Amino acid sequence: MLKQIEGSQGMAEAIALCRPQVICAYPITPQTHIVEGLGAMVKDGRLQGCEYINVESEFGAMSVAIGASAGGARAYTATASQGLLFMAEAVYNAAGLGLPIVMTLGNRAIGAPINIWNDHSDAMALKDAGWIQLYAETNQEAADLHIQAFRIAEELSCPVMVCVDGFILTHAFERIDLPTQEEVDRFLPPYVPVQQLDPDNPYSIGAMVGPEAFTEVRYLGHQKHIDALEVIPRVADEFRAAFGREAGGLIRPYRLEGAETVLVALGSINGTIKDVVDAERERGVKAGAISICSFRPFPLAELNEALSGAKRVVCIEKSLSPGLGGVLASNLRMALRGHAVPVYTVIAGLGGRPILRSGIAGVIEAAGRDALDDITFLDLNRSAVEGQLTRAAGLRESGPIAENLLKALNPGLVHRVSPRRAGE
Repeated sequence: MLKQIEGSQGMAEAIALCRPQVICAYPITPQTHIVEGLGAMVKDGRLQGCEYINVESEFGAMSVAIGASAGGARAYTATASQGLLFMAEAVYNAAGLGLPIVMTLGNRAIGAPINIWNDHSDAMALKDAGWIQLYAETNQEAADLHIQAFRIAEELSCPVMVCVDGFILTHAFERIDLPTQEEVDRFLPPYVPVQQLDPDNPYSIGAMVGPEAFTEVRYLGHQKHIDALEVIPRVADEFRAAFGREAGGLIRPYRLEGAETVLVALGSINGTIKDVVDAERERGVKAGAISICSFRPFPLAELNEALSGAKRVVCIEKSLSPGLGGVLASNLRMALRGHAVPVYTVIAGLGGRPILRSGIAGVIEAAGRDALDDITFLDLNRSAVEGQLTRAAGLRESGPIAENLLKALNPGLVHRVSPRRAGE
C-alpha cells in the first residue's frame, strides 16, 4: 500500500509488520518518532503479542533487548548518537552472545560540541562491535531493510543495525510502499531461537571465557560476518522476488560502464551523488558511483571487482577519524589490493552541513585532474580555522573552541566566549 508518510512512521509500520515480541527503547533525537509510533501501535492494539517496555536509559534498552532475545523473543530497539555510546558495553555483549536483535540507528553526530544533526560518527564509533551494519539510501529502503534485517539476524543469530540518516530520512515525508501483513508473514517466518534460556534446562549465557577459548569465540563471530556476505544478497534477492523492488544487498553500482572516477558513499547522500553523476555524464565526464549498503560485513571481493576498471576512487564520508581521515577510504584501500587505483577521502556533511551538488561536481572535476589531496574537507571555512589557531597560539587562556568559532562566524553574538586576562 502506497502512503505519503514520514520516514520514521514508515519504518515503525514496517517494524510492526515483522511482529516483534519485545520493544524496549529510550527516546533520543532523531529516532524518537520511530519508537513513539511503535508505542502507539502497541497501546491501541494494532501491534498485538508485543510488550513495549519503557526503560530509564539507552543502556537499559539494550540490556532489556538482550534479556528478551535470550529468553526467546523477537526483540527490537532504536537509538542514536550519544545513546549508542551509552549502550556501548551492552552492544558488544549482544553480538558476543550471538543474539539476533534488530536496532535502528538514527545516524547523528557525536559531541562535544552538542549537535543533533546527521553524520555517521555514531555508527563508525561502534563499527567493530560485531553487529551487521546496513545503510539505507531512501525511506523506502529504510522500511524494506528492517524486514530483511530480522531475516538476516535470525538466520545468522547475529544482531543487525539498520542505519538511517537522521532528519534527512527520519523526518522527511515521502511516498513509501508498505506491504501487507500476509506478505511479510510469508517472507519472515516465526522466530525460532538457536539458544534460549529455559528454567527446565538451565545453562549459562555469557560465562567467563579465558585465553584458552577467547580467540575461538571471536573467530566464530567473525565467521558469522563472512557467512553474512552470502546471506545478505540472497535475502535481498528473495525480497525482490517477493515484493517486486530492489532493496539491500551488499553494494549497488551506478553507471560504472567506462567510469574513470567513481564516488563511493554510505546512506542518503547517494541520491545526490547519482544526480551529479548523471549531469557529469551528459557533459561527457566518465563518472560513476557505488552505494554501499552493507558496511559490516565489508564486501571486499565485490568492491574489488566493481572498481577494477576505475582510474581513481573518491570516498564521500560523513565521519572523521582524527589523525587518519576516512574510515571508509581505509577499508576501500584494503578492498583494492592488487589494483593501482588511488583512493581519496572527502570529509563532508559533518554535523548536518549540507552537501551540495556543486561541491560534489567540484570534487569530480578536481579528481579528474588528479588534483585532490589525500584528504579533502569539503566546504571547510579555513579562515575561521586559521583564526582560532592564531588565537590559541597567541593566548594561553584562549577559551572554548566551539564558542570561539561561533563568535567568529556570527559577530553579532553577545555572549562572552573566552576568558580574558587582566588589562586585556
